[in-house]
Amino acid sequence: MDQQTLRNILHHREFQKMARQKALLGWGFSAVIFFMYVVYIWIIGSSPELLKIPVSPEGITTWGIYAGIFVIVFSFITTGIYVKIANGKFDKMTQDVVQAVQENHHE
Repeated sequence: MDQQTLRNILHHREFQKMARQKALLGWGFSAVIFFMYVVYIWIIGSSPELLKIPVSPEGITTWGIYAGIFVIVFSFITTGIYVKIANGKFDKMTQDVVQAVQENHHE
């Protein structure tokens, strides 16, 4: 692929629209995950007794274990959703733009 074709792809309206959507989605998911970690760390630092409360009176498992697992699982799920969208919708949009630019280049 030559430099002119690459420039045409980068300046194509649909490619720029896809890049904005992808960036917005990525930063949005990052903000949500960051916020969740900050809240979790804030609770650990300011009110650790909340996370020491056992789930059941006779049990040894605390709510802190479940909160930590939830943060990790939520991060995995959020990342999986992003990867699915990026590798599906956004890759298809990129392929469509590349094909359109290459067809215009050969005409």
